[in-house]
Amino acid sequence: MPDPLIQPKVLAFDVFGTVVDWYGSIAREVDAMQLGVSGDEFALAWRAGYQPAMRRVMAGELGWTLIDDLHRMILGELLRRFGIAHLDEAGKKHLNKVWHRLAPWPDSAPGLARLKTRFMICTLSNGNIGLLADMAKNAGLPWDCILSAEVFRAYKPDPATYLGVARVFDVAPHEVMLVAAHHDDLAGARACGLRSAYIERPLEFGAGQPKDVSPRPENELHAASLLALAAQLGC
Repeated sequence: MPDPLIQPKVLAFDVFGTVVDWYGSIAREVDAMQLGVSGDEFALAWRAGYQPAMRRVMAGELGWTLIDDLHRMILGELLRRFGIAHLDEAGKKHLNKVWHRLAPWPDSAPGLARLKTRFMICTLSNGNIGLLADMAKNAGLPWDCILSAEVFRAYKPDPATYLGVARVFDVAPHEVMLVAAHHDDLAGARACGLRSAYIERPLEFGAGQPKDVSPRPENELHAASLLALAAQLGC
């Protein structure tokens, strides 16, 4: 286990749910488009298709596929399921790119700015590079570097992703800390020798499905926000 008195050199961030509010952003945009469906239900259904789609890639049923393309595949299924038949191709493309326009949590940009004063900060997301770059530009996220499953051609929790961060920055695994709002992601990082920091996002799935964000003993750090994490790390 890494020495808790020695700080990491690189902070790698999960993005969807940890840094940006996918649920609220998608629900608002779907409602604004007046598609005749509940934005809440549509957002949750879209996200629910994410893991099964990635499993198809990891099982070899599909070749390597960018998250943008998986989102579009899931969207096609959802449009049929929800009975949305009037969207033309341009409308479908615009809706699929809602994932590029996700709003940050209020503490994200200022928290990252503070953490950046002391650490190298990067993404470690299953989202593809173009998606993450658009998101950063739209949301004002001051990354030093954008790392993606696309770089490693593997989705988290494949060890290639976590260890890939250490390789990119030429540091030991324990010199990298994964920051995420998902315990399974953090467990995958710790299994590869990385440090971990859990960020509370109780409303990731909306007010109707609050998450249990109580501390778990295996998490080295636990913070209510990125600003709180910055304070814990002396930023």
